[in-house]
Amino acid sequence: MKALISVDMEGISGIVHSSETNPERYDYQRGRELMTAEANAVIAGVLDAEPTADVLVADAHGTFRNLLPEQLDRRARLVRGKPRALNMLAGLDEETDAALFVGYHVRAGEGPGVLAHTMNGEILDVRVTGRAQGEDVRITGHTPGEGAQVTAHAPGDAAQVTAHTPGDGAQVTARTPGGGVQLTAHAPGEDVRTTGRSLGEIGLNAAMAGHLGVPVVLLSGDDAACAEAAALIPEAVTVPVKEALGMAAAVTLHPEEARDRLRRAAADAVSRRAEIPPLALTGPLDVEVDLASPHTIDLATLVPGVSRTAGARTVAFTAPDYGTAYRLILLLAQLATIRPA
Repeated sequence: MKALISVDMEGISGIVHSSETNPERYDYQRGRELMTAEANAVIAGVLDAEPTADVLVADAHGTFRNLLPEQLDRRARLVRGKPRALNMLAGLDEETDAALFVGYHVRAGEGPGVLAHTMNGEILDVRVTGRAQGEDVRITGHTPGEGAQVTAHAPGDAAQVTAHTPGDGAQVTARTPGGGVQLTAHAPGEDVRTTGRSLGEIGLNAAMAGHLGVPVVLLSGDDAACAEAAALIPEAVTVPVKEALGMAAAVTLHPEEARDRLRRAAADAVSRRAEIPPLALTGPLDVEVDLASPHTIDLATLVPGVSRTAGARTVAFTAPDYGTAYRLILLLAQLATIRPA
């Protein structure tokens, strides 16, 4: 049995402020120790259930060099550093039996959520429209504060997706033989909407795991992150280690209590992995990305297949599958960090 544990930092018990997650801030070392201890609890839980499991741990925060190698359970292997394929999911492949997300946070624009964001604040919005076999579905996605509507259509009808951002909107109507399911993504900082629901790092990464046929069996973080995961993957085990009061405030479990719960939950989740379906978005996928900087838009159009749309801040591309779309979204996020010379 092979398991990948992807460990972010903002959703770790006890952590509520960027001073605990930023290498340049005074409380970062304590944050690293808390992060490493929670990773160890999940490693132990996986191995309680599957003593011979091959366990990989992907450091998935910021520089990807946060977990303390010398303090990590020696029975696991550590994936650290960047850039790397699959980003927060480095080490994941088709042979992986289960993915576990530890210390994750809620998406940008949602909350209250501790240190809520999605990947890169320079990306304002991502809209992904996918087509799957089956009945047509009408999905209307709105930004936080507005409603969401899902309406089923009979096979053969067109499926319509509308995604709105504050002050503007985009509409896609698609039709496939036998009907199609339309998936719309939207996000400040890289939110994604699927079936009327916005996805951040939780959904983006869960869908990438699903593309490889791997279920996400466990997620830990604050209560908002757990609710986001439960809405996407109801069968997955969620472990809320703190209750968010705001962007930088929470009621948090004692770290040792959080670790005890995580160990038990990880063992349970891995034992039930066959009951938890992967989250899969079926291609082809039409992707629109809203970028904050005109300079980034200029850079993005240098990528083959990426074109500027009629909107002043939007680029678009079509991907044959979610794996391709995921990698291109990551590339655009990196381009957004480049400043004009």
